[in-house]
Amino acid sequence: MITRLLIANRGEIALRIVRACRELGVHSVVAYSQADRDAMATQLADDAICIGSNSSADSYLRIDRIIAAAELCDVDAIHPGYGFLAENAHFAEVCEECKIKFIGPSPEAMRRMGDKAEARKTMQSAGVPVTPGSEDVVRDVDHALQVAQKIGYPVMIKASAGGGGKGMRAVHNDASLVKNFHAARNESEQAFGSGALYIEKMVVNPRHVEFQVLADEHGNVVHLGERDCSLQRRHQKVVEEAPCPVMTSGLRRKMGAAAVKAAKAVKYANAGTVEFLLGDDGSFYFMEMNTRIQVEHPVTEMVTGKDLIKEQIRIAGGEKLGYKQDSVKISGHSIEVRINAENPAGNFTPTPGMVELYSAPGGPGVRVDSHVFTGYRIPPYYDSMIGKLIVHGRDRKEALARCSRALHEYIVEGPGICTTIHFADAVINREDVQRGEYHTGYLEQIMENLIF
Repeated sequence: MITRLLIANRGEIALRIVRACRELGVHSVVAYSQADRDAMATQLADDAICIGSNSSADSYLRIDRIIAAAELCDVDAIHPGYGFLAENAHFAEVCEECKIKFIGPSPEAMRRMGDKAEARKTMQSAGVPVTPGSEDVVRDVDHALQVAQKIGYPVMIKASAGGGGKGMRAVHNDASLVKNFHAARNESEQAFGSGALYIEKMVVNPRHVEFQVLADEHGNVVHLGERDCSLQRRHQKVVEEAPCPVMTSGLRRKMGAAAVKAAKAVKYANAGTVEFLLGDDGSFYFMEMNTRIQVEHPVTEMVTGKDLIKEQIRIAGGEKLGYKQDSVKISGHSIEVRINAENPAGNFTPTPGMVELYSAPGGPGVRVDSHVFTGYRIPPYYDSMIGKLIVHGRDRKEALARCSRALHEYIVEGPGICTTIHFADAVINREDVQRGEYHTGYLEQIMENLIF
């Protein structure tokens, strides 16, 4: 049982974990940087401890300082949130060595799913569908050409060690592959410290559909349905919804079973997300597994009634899930839009600054996960996301209308601050989006004609 927990993160996810701890009766400690001294999570936690200066390299990425803070505060566990060290297997190992529970999967599971080439091999062995591609990382550009010519263009060059679009290139012929191979390798080395790449067949205009899985330490694994994350800009998710607009009960059973099979293949425990590419013909392929809580986890919470952060803490404390797959029900429809302090008209350049007026929307079926308040200074050192608007409706039509209504109520104002609020409203009100007819490349195709 966990009684004291250190939160090694910031922003809305740190606040989200503080609130879950309060409801569970768990003593929360926030590890914060100097820039986050006055943050809401820092203020609302039971305790808080400074772990370094403003930059993440001197604070949220410093394993030694986080462990020292955990030992000083005598905690049972560390919750890494998402980003920063959340998928760092070495950090999880250090936690284990220090007898501190890491709220996430084992280091071994994290490594097997974190290395994309290794994950592909593991999924193939487990019988989970994967796109045709290289059996392992490609040795060099000549090897990449051999693989591409064998499986046929178009193909994707992908970084084996990472995600988020880094080290990823779509190529349509030999010349394009040669040109993009070295660029992808350099980008991968800079982002992940590894230039290892693999090649896979590109599924044209797919949907990005991910399944939320929960697994306890007693071998029980369930999925909580799917999220559609196809509305993306430069491989970064903009809008997420649950359930997927084109999902059928039969397809959900197949994809959900594959997600559970993926988790069991690596003896996964805690919350994780298995991501798939879904084709127009109903074919689907494993893409990757995120071994942490996702930014978009609230839409799953809204349609299932499960509190995923509480579930993570309970699982880490040794508790059983307490329910089977057939008891998981999907109710209504939920949509999440990410609110970033960015200027959409200026190539989405971050716009940090002092928030002089903040007013979050409310009303039926509206939830806002944000750490922002009037008088809060958005720092320039971290990711520009300042909140998430999540809505729930009886069906997709009501959820879309509710989301648009709530966006019109959302106010974030301050000198030089721009947000993606109007951009998000323009996206969800596109006729194609209203009909559920979109894919992972849709936003890039319509950006020039999008008025916001």
